[in-house]
Amino acid sequence: MKTIGLEEHFVTADVVEAWRTLDPQWQDPTLGYYVTDEESGRRLADLTRDRFAAMAETGLDVAVLSLTAPGVQNLAPDNAVTLQIAANDLLADTVRAHPDRLQGFATLATPAPAAAARELERAVTELGLNGAMLFGRTRDHNLDHRDFWPIFEAAAALGAPLYLHPQSPRPMVRAAYYRGFNRGLDDAFATHGIGWHYETGIQLLRLILSGVFDRFPDLQVIVGHWGEMVLFYLDRIDTLTPAAKLARPLSDYVRNNVFVTPSGIFNHRYLRWAIEIVGVERILFSTDYPFQCAPCGGARRFLEEANLEDSDRQRIASGNWENLVAAVKR
Repeated sequence: MKTIGLEEHFVTADVVEAWRTLDPQWQDPTLGYYVTDEESGRRLADLTRDRFAAMAETGLDVAVLSLTAPGVQNLAPDNAVTLQIAANDLLADTVRAHPDRLQGFATLATPAPAAAARELERAVTELGLNGAMLFGRTRDHNLDHRDFWPIFEAAAALGAPLYLHPQSPRPMVRAAYYRGFNRGLDDAFATHGIGWHYETGIQLLRLILSGVFDRFPDLQVIVGHWGEMVLFYLDRIDTLTPAAKLARPLSDYVRNNVFVTPSGIFNHRYLRWAIEIVGVERILFSTDYPFQCAPCGGARRFLEEANLEDSDRQRIASGNWENLVAAVKR
């Protein structure tokens, strides 16, 4: 069984420095994971040696690398464009050196949407990357803002998937819903506890409700953490369809334009639920390195111990992803 993980992160020193110098209102509160936490920072900066050892330990054969959140999406446009090119060139060089172990998602400078769309085309057709990773909002603009539609148009034309990854809620949302305990608990509550997942689920729903998939019906997106809350309330969410004047029931878009991954939440109950809601053909694999760690063969063991037909196990482990990548237009 070949395993391919799609949410496997890295960072560069130049990106960290750009985050450090941002106006505080645009800084992601999880910056400490990459700046002050030596272990996470070290693992993110290492694209090969320690990463390969961790992959071997958990049972991951191939890692699809991506720049970690919040990417370059809160930077000034010129800086974001410069860093997207540097990150993608570095990633492509690393993948070319280890094609049997690594693949890559492009970094996109969403503050400059036209440049981001061109970069996605370059990343796919020239660099050999397999789509891109996005992080919801770009400063005050949600992902469905019309400014970003050139990115969706390019992705749909290329058949290149876009992975929609969590980022922290806006400061006013954090203040309204997640504060009032202590700093550590407030931050955890607003991020990995629950805040990241509501934030990302809302961004996914905004894409559907805004008509992005009606305009670009071939566009494919991926979300982690078993669907970022959306799968668990899909019947209720479907009641938004008439007000949005969508061409199809909202749940149809989830089942035809969205793939889901576990992001290292290796829970067989969630796996069974995801299969029931979207089908085994819509499930991919991910470990969320280095933020989730499943040592002693944990990633592989999760699939081996799942109550699945062998053919379905293979599809989730790697087959669905390989089929998706095979359709990308180079």
